[in-house]
Amino acid sequence: MSKRLPPRSYAGALLVLGLLLSVSAARAETPAHEQGGTRAVLSTGKTVTDEPIVYPTGAPAKITAVEITLEPGQQTGWHQHPVPLFGYILEGELTVDYGPFGKRTYRQGEGLAEAMNEAHNGRNTGTGVLKILAVFIGAEGVPDTTRASPPAR
Repeated sequence: MSKRLPPRSYAGALLVLGLLLSVSAARAETPAHEQGGTRAVLSTGKTVTDEPIVYPTGAPAKITAVEITLEPGQQTGWHQHPVPLFGYILEGELTVDYGPFGKRTYRQGEGLAEAMNEAHNGRNTGTGVLKILAVFIGAEGVPDTTRASPPAR
């Protein structure tokens, strides 16, 4: 013999079911990058020195991803990028000298839209190895990085 739920229990069960369905529907409408297990690292239209990000034109697109490793105290040397660059600190601490734009320090788990047409020099200022994932959004025939002279202060 089956037992029937009293009317109040029915109402409670329907209320719980309705709440669960509304939470599921809201989650389904939430973009994947905002759901559990993901974290926005960077969303910007400008570089760290406030330049607008401009993509190269006139040649087929080319994305290049490299892992850069620097020992404590080691530096990149003065350079600039003619193409957009997303950098992500995988491990360690990076301090970048942007000349007249000052210095900035980035640590593990942080991302940045690197300066493009501004000379800068990065240095591992941490006590361990520095690893950076650098993703260049370039074009065929356009260099990702060019050497530069230190800027006037």
